[in-house]
Amino acid sequence: MGDGVLSQDEINALLSGGIPDAAPADGGGDSGGGGGELSTQEIDTIGEVANISMGSAATSLFALVNIKVEISTPVVSETTWDELASQYTDKCVVVRIGYTKGIDGSNVLVLKENDVKVITDLMMGGDGTNTDGEISELHLSAISEAMNQMMGASATSLSSMLGMMVDISPPTATLTDLSTISGGEIDSFLESNFVRIAFKMEIGDLVDSEMMQLYPISLAKEMCDAVQNTMESDSKSTVDNGVAPEPAPAPAATPAPEAAPQAAAPPPQAAPPPQMDPNMMAGQQMPPYMYMPQPTINVQPAQFTPFGPGFSAQFAQENIDLILDVPLDVTVELGRTNKTIQDILDFAPGTIIELNKIAGEPIDVLVNGKYVAKGEVVVIEESFGVRITEIIKE
Repeated sequence: MGDGVLSQDEINALLSGGIPDAAPADGGGDSGGGGGELSTQEIDTIGEVANISMGSAATSLFALVNIKVEISTPVVSETTWDELASQYTDKCVVVRIGYTKGIDGSNVLVLKENDVKVITDLMMGGDGTNTDGEISELHLSAISEAMNQMMGASATSLSSMLGMMVDISPPTATLTDLSTISGGEIDSFLESNFVRIAFKMEIGDLVDSEMMQLYPISLAKEMCDAVQNTMESDSKSTVDNGVAPEPAPAPAATPAPEAAPQAAAPPPQAAPPPQMDPNMMAGQQMPPYMYMPQPTINVQPAQFTPFGPGFSAQFAQENIDLILDVPLDVTVELGRTNKTIQDILDFAPGTIIELNKIAGEPIDVLVNGKYVAKGEVVVIEESFGVRITEIIKE
């Protein structure tokens, strides 16, 4: 019903209480849990978990590419490898991430080849339009780092939702033709039914595409159970801590003798009253406060040996002698320049790099990275040397 009008088959299915036999809008799989291994509630839970975790991942990707990144609400379904592979005619980049702590299993991300080129070009300082040529090891390394940052942020969100520490292994990325390999060559759980989570990903005006995340059924159920346990634990904690017992009526005050106020007055150095136990049952009479005087503490001024006239010079000399044989790195800097990663990748024998120093200008002398002097280059027999011309004083 893409035009908003129900067909006759859909009307008949609604009147009979069923669901029309139409292909899901996301392109495959059972998105409603009917007949699958996951129930409707479990699919909804996985969708909510994926929505929150991928929201954190989108924030991490924005920090890498410096362009607005939007990842839409996920569509969760069960599918098989043959059904998934039939939807892709071009090569894709498959990224495998294993969970090493908290939950047991792994998940696979599938990204389109052009999307990977755009992301890696943005990460390298480009404008995202340099997408010509084949995907190289540089592209795969860059997208692995991007997925490491994204899934690391996703694991942090999962830790909060599942109530346990979740950690991941370093991602591995490969360029794969899905139609020519079996799922078992990527991960064993892809040989049978698995969970497919489809996200619509937009990166500025450069990418308007789809990214997929694949989970084993067992891992999806484990995550659902962990979320349910966390919700029950939070609900129980709220009930235990949020309902306070009703206060008991205060007992009638007993008239005190006339001398009682003077006797009850605390001494000048009285300690503060002890904290009352918040769990004390209502109806019990609270014990009277006990005021105890603080013990007397003997405080005396500190005594220091006076410094003599030559103490400072002698102290400095003794301490400098202890470190005279400590080696330091002396660096002579001819000049500096800034280059992009693309410029560095274009380096070849014979490439000339222009520095920020003018010919004949003094060179910089650094000791352990600290700028200490200026000098000029000299030749001593067959070696270069530096003649100090100026000492830099701070």
